[in-house]
Amino acid sequence: MTSVAPMRIGLLGTGNVARALAHGWRAAGHDVLLGSRRPEERTALGLPVAGLDETAAHAEVLVNATPGGVSVELLRSIGAPALAGTLLIDVGVGLSDDFSALTHPNSSLGELIQEAFPLTPVVKTLCTMDSTTMTTPGELTEPGTVFLSGDDAEAKRTTGRLLTDLGWPESSQLDIGGISTARGQEHFAFLFMGIAGGVGSHTFNIKVVTRPSADAGHK
Repeated sequence: MTSVAPMRIGLLGTGNVARALAHGWRAAGHDVLLGSRRPEERTALGLPVAGLDETAAHAEVLVNATPGGVSVELLRSIGAPALAGTLLIDVGVGLSDDFSALTHPNSSLGELIQEAFPLTPVVKTLCTMDSTTMTTPGELTEPGTVFLSGDDAEAKRTTGRLLTDLGWPESSQLDIGGISTARGQEHFAFLFMGIAGGVGSHTFNIKVVTRPSADAGHK
């Protein structure tokens, strides 16, 4: 059962992240559609696929799950008018081909998308974990923390409810502020890779822990 009325969710991209999220939200009762530049080549994914423009027109919520280095260009190909007023959940991180550098070292993809599309509320989330964790947090010893960054409070509330539908309880969701805080989420990529090497797996998450008195002060 969904925590909100079933929504039309368009996911830009057809890779592991887009497919994992699409399966997770479809299992929760949402109407999902993957968007591809070449939908005719993506017919064997077991999920509905359409062109980028059709996906954007279909969606009440768009999810950017494209490689971060090309995301802004891809969104511009759809056009600002088509994106205006639509919640865009950004889960991308821009990394070089050899994963040694960020493509936005002094900013973040989330900030650049929000700057390029000021009429589109952007929420950054889910980029501090692998696709294997995004939709199955309950399979870990405990879910850990998922972060939300964005300037629009209502957009973050809707995103939070959609995260709940993926298995993230409200207690695991941490709003860390405006879209400028997306920079911290994305720059975590290098620590993520280090942890993955240390534990020998990409299926893990981190958790923010505080003193009990600090927790009480935020209730």
